[in-house]
Formats: sequence, structure tokens, C-alpha cells
Amino acid sequence: MSGLRIEEHPDRLVVTLDRPEKRNAIDADLIAELHAVCADLEAHPRLLLLTGGTEGIFAGGADIGQLRERGRLDALAAINSAAFARIRALPMPTVAAVDGPALGGGAELAYACDLRVCTARAVFGQPEVRLGILAGAGATHRLPALVGEARAKELLFTGRRVDAEEALRIGLVNRVVAEPAELLPTAHGLLDEMAKGSALALRLTKLAVDAPAAAHPHLDLVSQAVLFEDEEKHRRMTDFLERRRPR
Repeated sequence: MSGLRIEEHPDRLVVTLDRPEKRNAIDADLIAELHAVCADLEAHPRLLLLTGGTEGIFAGGADIGQLRERGRLDALAAINSAAFARIRALPMPTVAAVDGPALGGGAELAYACDLRVCTARAVFGQPEVRLGILAGAGATHRLPALVGEARAKELLFTGRRVDAEEALRIGLVNRVVAEPAELLPTAHGLLDEMAKGSALALRLTKLAVDAPAAAHPHLDLVSQAVLFEDEEKHRRMTDFLERRRPR
């Protein structure tokens, strides 16, 4: 892959956007590579850490040169939104680690992940209306879910940028670190905490949280029924009781 750097770990995949000369702009080739990553994680479910590294840029948005030449059929093909929706639907949890600007499609890529960690110099923004288009790769529905409808409308209508402090306050990110060197260790720490749990319980919990309201409580009941019969549930509960037993 030319636009991504990939590190394989037993329980996770670390994917780094790697187009520094283009400020990690999201073009058609990068989208194809993200689809390949998704195919791998769908076939072999693992946690995902998605980052632009710690060089002061997450993703400066879509490649404007390509975007300018796209027509209505390209819009209907959902080039970026289909890839981001696929990331959102991955079986296991995902974390975006953001250093520096995450703008336009770059911000929408971060929103597609389940959790977001950023540095103090991170900036989020949706400038699409100033370019004569809308934020069509997920921001119109994911941003309201994250920060509320009124605040999301303000950001989408004005293109105003949100710094790290505000992003934490409004719930756009989960954690902010002071120094770039702390970013990836903090993101890995979140994944480490997740990895302590049952992989099947984690997967079904994500499925339940992301399900539409009409699926509840039926999905919760069926998922719990599956987990109640899982051997790992019995082992984990036995280990817990053994630790609590008086010596």
C-alpha cells in the first residue's frame, strides 16, 4: 500500500495515513486501500487504531483536485462515505488518534471510528459549504449523534473549526493529551483496556450499541443468550469467584 502504513499485532491493526506531501488528503487510491483494510478486519476481526501519526496532521480533507472534477454520478457512487460506513460497521471497536488538523473528509474519517483521542494541537472542521458542497461522507448524521443537533448544525453551516479543548468539552473526542508523544500510547492504552474483555462480548456490545432503537431489547436479549452459553463467560466468572473466595 502506498498511502497507508500498516502494523500487525495479535489483537489489533495499526493503520497510519501516510501521504505527508499531500497532508494525508483522502483520494481514490487511499479509499481503495481503506476498503482493503476493512476486508481484512471483516474476515479476521481485531481492534483498529487509525492515525495520521504524530507529525502534526491527521488528514487535511478530501483531495480537492480530484473532488473538483467529480460529477453527480461520482457523488451517487458514495466514494468516501461507503468506505467510512464500512469502517463504522467493523466488527470490533476502533480508535482514531488525531494529531493536528482533521478537516472535511479527514474529520469524517475520525467520526467513523468509535472513539477519538487527540493532541492539544488537534483541530476539527467541516469547511464543505465554503467549497460549494456539503459534508457528504458521514458528518451530517454522525456529528449530531456526537455533539447534538444544534451544535452540529452550527459547525456544518459555518465551517467553524473546533480546537482540542472544545472538542473534549462537547464530546467530540474522548481524551486529549498534552504532547504528541503521548498520543499513540494513550490510544493503545484504551485498546489495551478493551482487549482485557471477552472478544465476543466486546463484538456483541458494539453491535448492540450501534443498532437502531427498534432493535432493542430484542437484540440485547439474543446477544446475552449467546454469551450465556459461551465457554469464555463461564471461565471468566469462575476465575472471578475463585479470586473472591476467602482463603
